[in-house]
Amino acid sequence: MKLYEYEAKEIVSKYGVKVPRGFLATSINEVMDAVKKLGGEVVLKSQVLTGRRGISGGIKFAKTLKEAEEASLKLLKMRISGEEVRQLLVEERICIDKELYLALTIDRSKKAFTILASTLGGVEVEELVKKHPNALIRITVDPIAGPPPFTSRWLAEFYNLSKDLELQVLKIVESMWRIVVEYDAELVEFNPLALSCSGELIVLDAKIVIDDNSLYRHKELIDKMYRGLSDVEAIAKRHGLSYVELSGNIGILCNGAGLTMATMDLVKTYGGEPANFLDIGGGASSEQVKEGLKLLLTNPRVKVVLVNVFGGITRCDEVAEGLISAINEVGYVKPVVVRLIGTNDSIGRRILMEKGVKVFSSLKEAVIASVDLARRDPWLS
Repeated sequence: MKLYEYEAKEIVSKYGVKVPRGFLATSINEVMDAVKKLGGEVVLKSQVLTGRRGISGGIKFAKTLKEAEEASLKLLKMRISGEEVRQLLVEERICIDKELYLALTIDRSKKAFTILASTLGGVEVEELVKKHPNALIRITVDPIAGPPPFTSRWLAEFYNLSKDLELQVLKIVESMWRIVVEYDAELVEFNPLALSCSGELIVLDAKIVIDDNSLYRHKELIDKMYRGLSDVEAIAKRHGLSYVELSGNIGILCNGAGLTMATMDLVKTYGGEPANFLDIGGGASSEQVKEGLKLLLTNPRVKVVLVNVFGGITRCDEVAEGLISAINEVGYVKPVVVRLIGTNDSIGRRILMEKGVKVFSSLKEAVIASVDLARRDPWLS
């Protein structure tokens, strides 16, 4: 789960790391009030959960109230990577001597955390690795012991900072580690971490990503996990379903990510276009199956729904009951093609066939039937 920049900075400042003074604004009037409180030059930053705001024009500078008003009028009408800008972070403008990059994240290959540091702050880390691989260093962090104190000395030397800044670096690294541990964060990133003209290290932009699986320990954050999702994606997430919207017209519902991907590939192979990725997961209940099928039946772009279930922990009769419940609730508004095999598949087939649903044992046959139905316009003809 991603946090907005202003939320990340609230956490960062709570742990003693310096951030610019700033105020959140959701209207032009609130922007004006924030500018008056801050005085002097300000930075207006769109609060979205996607990256590359600067390149998209989502960050603007203003020297006067009039400039701030004009900038906020533009920003509050923007969409960045499809996300509407509804709030701005208005901050004091900091005089910068040097921009640095610092992050603490998980290195799954080493089963440990890793500190990433670069002297090139303000650059997307992906671009940094591609264009300037030698400008980025990695320091492995033991997940039990955390970063040792001498890490700050290494970083200060790498950043070419003066000796008296080592304590500031140490405090920042210790704070990042505490955030990772106490918030179950997968990523804490400061980009840029700026050395100000007055000689202080200040976090100009902060990003925190929290492990969704830990939210039962952070109940104050649960409501935030649905932000940035479409209405359909939010509904799917509430029901424990993995859903990704695509551009085709054949709805896909499967159990297991691998099976879902294989089914989508086969649909493409036979000339069809998947409308989505929908994984109900292992051991899905009939209620989850029902909600998943309802999402596809009510999607106006979906012409036909292809269900591919390999019964194991997920019982085929449970799946069939869920499919029938969805059809009864929404109506048989579009064809549903089912490939059902595994635990209790004979019972599941009987339940579905009594309702007039096409059921196959062969995935190839089910896919070909789905692609054929999707090509008909209208499908009932």
